[in-house]
Amino acid sequence: MTYVVTDACIKCKYMDCVEVCPVDCFYEGENMLVINPNECIDCGVCEPECPAEAILPDTENGLEQWLELNAQYSAEWPNITTKHETPADADEFKGVEGKFEKFFSPDPGQGD
Repeated sequence: MTYVVTDACIKCKYMDCVEVCPVDCFYEGENMLVINPNECIDCGVCEPECPAEAILPDTENGLEQWLELNAQYSAEWPNITTKHETPADADEFKGVEGKFEKFFSPDPGQGD
């Protein structure tokens, strides 16, 4: 089992999860984070830290595409281990439906 970041993170990118991860398995894209499934130790400390409720265990139904996306982009994007500033408009995008289709960017973020 691993945890995955879903589209609820897109355009929110609060990064509270990054601060608590004991194995630094988060990677930063331009407008979302992902978890490297091979590095995640399934501790679950990140899940309750996410204000957007974007982090879920991969054992939940329907998360196959998110597991695949997290694996792909964690290999391409830079590692992030410290919380950066939350986007100014993050709260406006919290809970918005269909964010992947509307806003996903494959571009990398800054990382550490």
